[in-house]
Amino acid sequence: MRFDELGLKPDILKSLSDLGWTDLTPIQEQTFKLVMSHRDMIATAETGSGKTAACAIPLIQRVDPNKKAVQALILVPTRELALQYVAEIAAIAKYTQVAPFAVYGGFSMETQTSKLTHGVQILVATPGRLIDLLYNTPLRLSEVETFVLDEADEMLKLGFLADVEFVFSCLVHEHQTMLFSATMPKEIKALAQRYLKDPAVVELNLDQVAPDTLEHYFMLVKPGHRLELLIQYLEQEDPKQAILFCNSRNSADKLYDRLRSKTDSVEIIHGGLEQSRRTSLFRRFRQMQIRYMVATDIAGRGLDFSHVTHVINYDFPRQLEAYTHRTGRTARMGREGKALTFIVQSELGKLKLLFRKNKIEPRWIGQEPQMQHGGRQQHHSGREGGKSSSRQGGRRPGRFRKRSKGGNRGPQANAQAPGNTNTQ
Repeated sequence: MRFDELGLKPDILKSLSDLGWTDLTPIQEQTFKLVMSHRDMIATAETGSGKTAACAIPLIQRVDPNKKAVQALILVPTRELALQYVAEIAAIAKYTQVAPFAVYGGFSMETQTSKLTHGVQILVATPGRLIDLLYNTPLRLSEVETFVLDEADEMLKLGFLADVEFVFSCLVHEHQTMLFSATMPKEIKALAQRYLKDPAVVELNLDQVAPDTLEHYFMLVKPGHRLELLIQYLEQEDPKQAILFCNSRNSADKLYDRLRSKTDSVEIIHGGLEQSRRTSLFRRFRQMQIRYMVATDIAGRGLDFSHVTHVINYDFPRQLEAYTHRTGRTARMGREGKALTFIVQSELGKLKLLFRKNKIEPRWIGQEPQMQHGGRQQHHSGREGGKSSSRQGGRRPGRFRKRSKGGNRGPQANAQAPGNTNTQ
């Protein structure tokens, strides 16, 4: 289905055209009429499926820009998600008079209050700051017609259940509630039973944990050779843009320090940075001013980086769920993407569980370990099938400097043999 078949306002169609959007994604197609009809809804879909626009487009169509009051409230678990969400709404609403705004901690409440006073129709908020504003400012939710709880499973995981229930208690009038969640644990089901009325249920690709445009590569490595293999891989693949995930701030700091001598287009982001610094880095990364981003899992949930072609798990994630969120930063909205994960011998047991749980068909760079798993495995050395990476534009600023020694060995040269039992 095409956007020009929905009866949208011309100003919205103009902005969608600017964004290059012509056809609805499956989640957008299945939810549009439900949002427009004020129906309560529970929706689950794969990462990168277009859930933000599925809410934003019909809400912009519905709200009255002549009313200064908040008419749509969207609750998200993190500041970064709030900024991303409001940026996408603003891009879709830019030719309309609809005013979106985001409130979150770490920013002046006085400034946020001033903006709210001047009129905001769509408010995106993190739980803590929203509650602060409700207690300490004239903000009221009595005109809210639609309440969206986004990333609901992550919200509960971060301990926001009491805050979410407080927000529900402030919405005593008739309103529409929509709940979006990547997974549907029993706590989310209980929440829906308490607060949603006869909700429509939209479930897309529940058996498909990752997009089918995402290729999963793995490399069994010897301890101490991970950095060398990473650099060789990046030189061969020449990614347009990549995120390199580490399990801890310390690990990320070490990788960042080592990569800085190899490229002039690398930055690092983790929870220890000031909010203003994190916001600036995310903005520069989206604008393609940074090519390689070393990150902890703060960048692994919900954030949309449309130019990312590669995700690299420098450290195998401690939680299997984190693999889905990390690799979901690429291959979004039907685009192609690659994920490479470094593995040491002691992690093969967890890897086997990951293959089974996520129904992954792994592709191996170097020697394939002897392990039983579901899914077909393929052997690869370097690029798949010898494909050239010229489709990604050849050399660009930030290209790794030429190595002074090491020859032309591929990344598999230091990959761990299947029988090696050393661990990192």
